[in-house]
Amino acid sequence: MKTNDYVKYLTQTVVKYADQPKEERLKNKQERKAEKSSFLFRWFGILPFVLMSMINRKR
Repeated sequence: MKTNDYVKYLTQTVVKYADQPKEERLKNKQERKAEKSSFLFRWFGILPFVLMSMINRKR
């Protein structure tokens, strides 16, 4: 990708973001936040999930 193409892409992205109403930007931000995995899963994979489920099963 040439530098000119990259600058054009960045400009289009910024303009598209700036044209959105504030409510829509906040809604999109909250949706992205809700879709994000938990901290333990992101950093340590499935191991914490397995351990927590084993502990909960014993109770």
